[in-house]
Amino acid sequence: MGRAQVAVGRPAPRAKPALPTVAVIGLGYVGLPTGLALAHAGFGVVGIDIQERRLQDIRAGHVDVIPADRLRLSEALENPSLRLTTDAVAMADADAILICVPTPVDRERQPDLGPLHAACASVVTHAHAGQTVILASTSHVGATWELLVKPLASRGLVAGANVHVVFSPERIDPGNTRHPQHAVPRILGGATPACAEAALPFLSEIAERVVVVSSAEAAELVKLYENTFRAVNIALANEIADVALAHGLDTIEIIEAARTKPYGFMPFYPGAGAGGHCIPCDPHYLLEPLDRLGTRAPLVSEAMRVLHDKPRRVIQRAVEVLARDGACVSGCRVLVVGVAYKPGIADLRESPGLEILNGLRLLGAQVDYHDPYVSTLAVDAEVSMLSVPEPDPAAYDLVVVTVLHPDWDLSWMGQCRRVLDCTYRLAHDHLADPV
Repeated sequence: MGRAQVAVGRPAPRAKPALPTVAVIGLGYVGLPTGLALAHAGFGVVGIDIQERRLQDIRAGHVDVIPADRLRLSEALENPSLRLTTDAVAMADADAILICVPTPVDRERQPDLGPLHAACASVVTHAHAGQTVILASTSHVGATWELLVKPLASRGLVAGANVHVVFSPERIDPGNTRHPQHAVPRILGGATPACAEAALPFLSEIAERVVVVSSAEAAELVKLYENTFRAVNIALANEIADVALAHGLDTIEIIEAARTKPYGFMPFYPGAGAGGHCIPCDPHYLLEPLDRLGTRAPLVSEAMRVLHDKPRRVIQRAVEVLARDGACVSGCRVLVVGVAYKPGIADLRESPGLEILNGLRLLGAQVDYHDPYVSTLAVDAEVSMLSVPEPDPAAYDLVVVTVLHPDWDLSWMGQCRRVLDCTYRLAHDHLADPV
């Protein structure tokens, strides 16, 4: 494997193919913003998703995107630059195909490749000579070759010759307006150098800088390393929080003071666990193949175990806080404040707050939740809940805070009997140590 090539900036203007079109497969938190960026850059975009309901929500504007993307969506729907369909055959007419389907983990924390296998199989079926296929979904090292390059070759479509295949992972942080998609460098690794070159005209239009690495496998490992780095450091931050509490010290004060060092330190913060599409999932795509390769990553394995267990530790701590005052969790009124997986968004994927809510319900607590970004949620197939718009502090035996949304007035919490603050950021007389 070679080293990364020099970063490639936005190239000089070049003639694009007549009416270039990109088919974007999967219109979730990655596919939709990426499709909108491509449409804004002047490409024709065919958005393909297997769920008609998702397409209806996009047409109606009922999607959780940043303001700039909401404006782009309105513009794209008003002209022919964006076409939405559930028909996979539509990708056959595209110059490029961008795969943006989810790659979650199952209940056993094993990679669930079902959606990715299905999407790649569909691409292999409908691809033709001259197309560029860009895999953006995070997966294990070697996935691009296993799921695209080899199956395409069996159809006579040879990567680097009559078709081009690359891996270029997404780097979208939902709800983050400080790092817009175009300003974040894009990693690109081709099955061959010619493949990487073929993908540049598409990716350089939606990213100010494209960093070309030596291979698709190198790009795959870059993505896994990025989010494994974050997972390990969040686990460390939670451990430092335990240490600080044992010494009677303020965790956030320690972190904020440490971050004043201008080199060698990057701040991470403790919480109720790690949620979302990346941190709880991606490191398992790094870990899963290691036994077959005869190697181990014990530090990563332990970090993921710690993060996975954190919501259960919060639930146990809630039981202890109530028991300390002679109350049994069964029958107690509990309010979970914040059920989205992070501040400022409505995303519930792998949400620690949701896991804590469900865990307390299973122990017999009467649980409500308060989250202005999540008006309703389905607890299971039979039970749904509505967010309490204005909580009555006197109505609850315990309040568990898992997320603090921006500009959120929680002054009423000072009147609560007991507060379990998993963010470590609140300050009043009724706080209990989070763990």
